[in-house]
Amino acid sequence: MPLFKRPKTWSEQRDTSTTSSEHEYGDPGSQQEVDTDQERQNLRAAQEEAARQAMLYDAQVHELKKRSQRRFIFKARFLFPFGILLGVLLGFILIQPHDIQDMQAHLLLLMQDYDISLRLPEFDFSPVAVEWGRLRSNIPEVWKLNNDGREFQVGEAMKARGLTAQYPVVVVPGIISTSLVSWSTAPEYRPFFREKVWGGFNMLSQVVFNRERWMTAMMLDPDTGLDSPGAKVRAAEGINAASSFMTGYWIWAKIIENLAVVGYDTNNLYLAAYDWRLSMWNLEERDGYFSRLKVTIEGLKKRQGKKVVLTAHSLGATVRERSLFCNWPVHSRCNTSFKWVECPEYGGGGSDWVENHIETFISIGGPYLGTAKAMTAFLSGEMRDTVDMNPAGAYVLERFFSRTERQQLFRSWAGSASMWVKGGDTVWGNETSAPDDDLEASHSHGSLISFRRDLLAAHSTGVAEQTKNMTAEMVGSWILERTPDSFQKMLSTNYSFGIERDEQALAANDFDPRKWSNPLEIRLPNAPSMKFVCVYGHGKETERSYWYAHAEQVPNASLVDTELPKEARSASDDALRPPLDYITRFGMSWIDAEHTNEQLSPKVRNGVNLGEGDGTVSLLSMGAMCVEGWKRPRWNPARINCDHCRVVTERHGQLPHRPVFNIPRGGANTSDHVDVLGSTGLNEIILKVATGVGDEIEERVVSRIREYAGQIQWD
Repeated sequence: MPLFKRPKTWSEQRDTSTTSSEHEYGDPGSQQEVDTDQERQNLRAAQEEAARQAMLYDAQVHELKKRSQRRFIFKARFLFPFGILLGVLLGFILIQPHDIQDMQAHLLLLMQDYDISLRLPEFDFSPVAVEWGRLRSNIPEVWKLNNDGREFQVGEAMKARGLTAQYPVVVVPGIISTSLVSWSTAPEYRPFFREKVWGGFNMLSQVVFNRERWMTAMMLDPDTGLDSPGAKVRAAEGINAASSFMTGYWIWAKIIENLAVVGYDTNNLYLAAYDWRLSMWNLEERDGYFSRLKVTIEGLKKRQGKKVVLTAHSLGATVRERSLFCNWPVHSRCNTSFKWVECPEYGGGGSDWVENHIETFISIGGPYLGTAKAMTAFLSGEMRDTVDMNPAGAYVLERFFSRTERQQLFRSWAGSASMWVKGGDTVWGNETSAPDDDLEASHSHGSLISFRRDLLAAHSTGVAEQTKNMTAEMVGSWILERTPDSFQKMLSTNYSFGIERDEQALAANDFDPRKWSNPLEIRLPNAPSMKFVCVYGHGKETERSYWYAHAEQVPNASLVDTELPKEARSASDDALRPPLDYITRFGMSWIDAEHTNEQLSPKVRNGVNLGEGDGTVSLLSMGAMCVEGWKRPRWNPARINCDHCRVVTERHGQLPHRPVFNIPRGGANTSDHVDVLGSTGLNEIILKVATGVGDEIEERVVSRIREYAGQIQWD
């Protein structure tokens, strides 16, 4: 009996099983013919199926090739010439003719840093510098980052009216505005002795080529809050310390230019640069900053015969002058360092010092009640600036300045903690509502951090509790649970973020330096004749609250921190060592950048809920104290005339954001937190006050700040 082939498919097996008796008992010859026909059919079916599968495979391969094929703009033949053109353009914008003449000196310095022994021939770059200057002169001014065609215009207009310098002017920059210089002579820091480690192109070269040493120099000691061992970084001095951050990116330069037109120079204009990394206590203890500032103001008044106009931006408006503005009582004992204002060795001040020395205080974009972005910076090393980056920019940032490194820097800079939100849920809202919520809002800003989802499912109620939406007060506690013991000590010994309504307690706070940066826990000075002008921008989308993602374990090492801060890994004699399960017990959290929905109210973009402000600080923080808080005697016992607590708009004060989009920095009507320093409106305010016509400034409010401030429970 012949052997029969096994069918190739289950259907064929079922068909052949019905004729098994024929296979077993039928005629052998006829059975072979049946088998042959069956094999042909099976072969034909297999060939058709193979052809069909081949066509399907070809179609899939073609589709994959089509998808993976790079667009033209990502190909080398486009990127290479584009990079050349971009480099030339940036050269025209940023490189000045004198930079070309110094090129060889910079190259020799760089070679020295890397111990490269190579003798370079002497080159004369002066002809190149001349040609470079000629080419730059043909570029329209509006396309130069450092110039936009409005240089000196406000000053010229004031001068045409016959206005000249009347009051000495002291300028106090904001956070990260002052350049920092290395003074360390330790061998590892000598390559950048007296070079800028913050600000300027030298900083960029250090970040790229000597990042670890730069990080060590910039990071403060977690226990002392002062320089790390071996490092010695100090604030730059003079007008140039905060005139420009680097070539092509101005900060105070526009204001200085216009003041110069009406007669200001280094004899009646002083820029009070400071090391913004330090807490107020250490700023006085290490650098004597407030003592020197006080002596400078007294000297200006004595020489000029008039009181001083104090102009401060951002952090400078909230912290640095707060120490000068305290109601220092006359006291015979001067054995505590925070009573330096009244002590004879610091100049012999008293409770009426501000009244006698300050004519007008101009606050520019002062974040009096803190900023939301400070909270996320301390928690996860993120903010809107980092999550809004395109993938290429995010990769470069993570490659050269990772989130772990950003966390370590932020947490070591005690000065940046001045930006922590103040007033808790009373100011920033609860889980259901916030003072600055829109009427049609589907989500309240009162939930400062919300969770849309967990990357890993919560298997226990403990995790569920960790990931519920949190108000400002809850976020503060949540951050402290996830930060090293040294950070918690720094915060508790330097700052306070509550709200104080009791007048006796407020009077006692004059002796407590922890309260000085919080306007809700300290009083305005005893200066009834001092003028107080609040100036800030509005109308620009500003980060106000966030959506976060949380996981008990790290899902992706590139997305979240993978190591403990240095302070948490090492134990000290006076600090408790964090538990070994520090990371896994608390899990990881980061801004949920995948969440975007601009149809909602408030808008959600890359995990950030957008509100109203100047692009950095929310309107609520900048304006609530100006229009409402300081009208109450408990915080303003001298009853400084609220007509002088001005929040003015249009061309004066509360500046609407109306940028010119073809000008890199926004032009005359921008109200961006930094670019506002170059706006025509702000320059007019400062020059009018400085030249003695400040009474021309009128209070005109067009934003919703009165409505927002009215919903805060002040009493």
